Amino acid sequence: MEQTLRITNVLSDPTRYYIYQYITNRHEEVNVQEVADQFNIHPNVARLHLSKLEDVNMLVSETKKTGKGGRPSRLYRLSDEVIQMHFPFRDYMLLAKVTMQTMLSLGEVGKQALHVTGKRFGAELMEQELAKRGQTGIELTFEQKLEILKSAATLAGFYPSLETNAEKNQIYFQIFNCPFKEVALDHAEEVCTMHHEFLKGMFEELFDDVELIESENMLSGCKTCSYQAIMAK
Repeated sequence: MEQTLRITNVLSDPTRYYIYQYITNRHEEVNVQEVADQFNIHPNVARLHLSKLEDVNMLVSETKKTGKGGRPSRLYRLSDEVIQMHFPFRDYMLLAKVTMQTMLSLGEVGKQALHVTGKRFGAELMEQELAKRGQTGIELTFEQKLEILKSAATLAGFYPSLETNAEKNQIYFQIFNCPFKEVALDHAEEVCTMHHEFLKGMFEELFDDVELIESENMLSGCKTCSYQAIMAK
């Protein structure tokens, strides 16, 4: 409860909240001067905001050489620590672990059910996004589908990035945050396969014939989980 109150207090400052959002969307480390320039504030004020966020473990920092000479620069990035705020207290992480172990205790049947359920939830997330817009996948342009895909992935907490290759009819899809990371540390194969199916459910709700290929995985030491989505021409 004490940590929750500290986080709430830190984020009550609008500038500090938007600085955290800015760093979240950057997908890379930032220094004090970059934050100062972005928000038109003095570097000392930017440093104070960053320090407050670091005090509650929302950010971490380290000093690195820039390669341009001069003094090393302190760089800030998102913390890997899970930030959860519930009133009253709820332990959804424990529930996730209990559910995962229960499914796996059923053997291959349980694993298959986990994967099928993951894909269905991915499709349902996309259905909800389309319903909010009063649209269906059939009437959308390729660009509109991309925008909806990114919006739904952002809603799911993936911090996504998308690039396209129109000539090859491909999408390069990167995820900078895995919402299932803490559970995946103990059950990497099952959770990552379920996550892959979740994403397939999202893509297949928009594209009739799509193959989703994973090229990078955070649990293998990569900075992102990266995928190549290949659509039939």
